[in-house]
Amino acid sequence: MPKQFVAFQKLRQQPTIVVDSVGLGAALTLAHWRGAATPEVLRDDTSAGSVLRALHAPEASGMEATAVTANHFDVDGFVGVWSLLNPELALRHEHLLRLTATLGDFRELDWQDPYADHALRLVCWLNAKEKALFYVPFGAPALRRREDEASAEKFEWFLPRFQQVVEDPEAERSVWEPEYERVKQAAAVLQSSSAALTRYPEIGLVVVQAPVPLPYYALFGPTAGYDMVLSIYDGQRYEFEYKYTTWIDLESRPTLPRLPLDTLAAQLNVLEQAPHRWTFDGITDTGPLLRLAGKSLSKAQRYADPDQRPIHVSSIKPKELEQVVVSHFQERYAAVEAKRYWTWAEIKAI
Repeated sequence: MPKQFVAFQKLRQQPTIVVDSVGLGAALTLAHWRGAATPEVLRDDTSAGSVLRALHAPEASGMEATAVTANHFDVDGFVGVWSLLNPELALRHEHLLRLTATLGDFRELDWQDPYADHALRLVCWLNAKEKALFYVPFGAPALRRREDEASAEKFEWFLPRFQQVVEDPEAERSVWEPEYERVKQAAAVLQSSSAALTRYPEIGLVVVQAPVPLPYYALFGPTAGYDMVLSIYDGQRYEFEYKYTTWIDLESRPTLPRLPLDTLAAQLNVLEQAPHRWTFDGITDTGPLLRLAGKSLSKAQRYADPDQRPIHVSSIKPKELEQVVVSHFQERYAAVEAKRYWTWAEIKAI
């Protein structure tokens, strides 16, 4: 039976499938959020992935609901909602949509995949149109609006227009090309002799050395399978980040729990001689950053690409900083076993 999108406020007015969100009264939840009531057989790394699994199991309880909603707009959630409204198209383009959702949420992309370029174009088109016509991600509060209300306008605009870009991205080249080229150039930097990646699999950390700050789609592109990234840029500029993969219930592999960053920040502040201090976000933030702070960043600024925000010069040498960070997590994760489906209570207890 055909489905329609409804604003999140209308969730309880009819049987409704909730995508990439949680809400009381949902006929079916298809979300990778930690603790979401997604049926076990439909769990996936992305919420769109859960939707695609559900499209392969139309007899699943709740799939008979004709209303679909989400409480925010992002690439993963949008792809999931669009797929429920366009099931035949979604299954035809399943691999492409899975890549698109993963790139949108985790910023990971396998450049060897033949559909990688197409997925990047879709995400860049969504990003460009969202910024041009509406507001940036996490920007609703600045407009004195609630995200669950304001985002409905984005869905209503994008839903009837997405199919054309899926099937003929060249028609929208002028829209997606600027960000696409920026990401491709940054990815080339990472693959050049001026950059290097060092992996520490026992703690799930990738150290990325690059000459300049890079957009996330390039920076996180080669970090699949890892949950922490330490970026080391020329001029002794650094950022550490817990990836979104440890905010959600990742299905494909076990993860280590997030640890508070206060102790590590204190260690670095003892060593730091620059005028700025090391500051950090809480573990329940979608992507906690540890960085030298100047002016406080808004959530929208922290979500934006590293090359779009100031990154201050540290007095700590790169090798020393890497050693401090690696030793910190090696020591604290030594007695912790990775697993799936951590609860926030378990994470906070550790």
